[in-house]
Amino acid sequence: MSRTDRRAWKSARTLADLGQLTADWLEGRRASQPGYMPNCGPDEETAELVPSLVALNRAGFMTTCSQPGVAETGYDGAWWTQHAAVEGYLTDRVLYRRILDAAEALAHVVVVDDPQTGRRDEVVVVTQRDGEPYTAFGARPGPRDMRNLYGALHREARRELAGAIHLAVIAPYYGPASHRALWRSLDQVTGLEPSDTDDDQADADDDQEPAASR
Repeated sequence: MSRTDRRAWKSARTLADLGQLTADWLEGRRASQPGYMPNCGPDEETAELVPSLVALNRAGFMTTCSQPGVAETGYDGAWWTQHAAVEGYLTDRVLYRRILDAAEALAHVVVVDDPQTGRRDEVVVVTQRDGEPYTAFGARPGPRDMRNLYGALHREARRELAGAIHLAVIAPYYGPASHRALWRSLDQVTGLEPSDTDDDQADADDDQEPAASR
């Protein structure tokens, strides 16, 4: 990691600071982020998700991992199925409630680890290779992993992460259709897309007859 990036991450004190820096990394404004290969940007499959991830990070949900929903033959000739999913940390309980409400409305799966309430859900397999489990989301890193991932951060930022809610939101089915539903619902939470209520109101406004001219 460059000295400039190291200083930037070291200056972060809050989860909001970390989210802003993560958004900068996603958009290519930062070359590196903690816990990731230095001078490497997001994975190729993340490219289409960048606007959604940036919006989540700037809203207060610091994302640490995400994936699109797919059902296809992979690079190795095996059949890969992925549930669209995202996970990370947040301390804003209003945002947390909004994400949970959006997930519940569409039957998305949530995995919560909340130090404040003691809730700790089981991890969920999100990727399979030829029908065998390959990747799971929802596991909160332990103390040793946290030191390895975020040891370069200021202690106040590490304290924020330790007390934050660790949240994963997962599409209930694998493949593109469920992928679109998951990311659209998250975009509505962050305001990147209008909510269904806004769409309904716009349709209602369009249906009204124009007022008579005077």
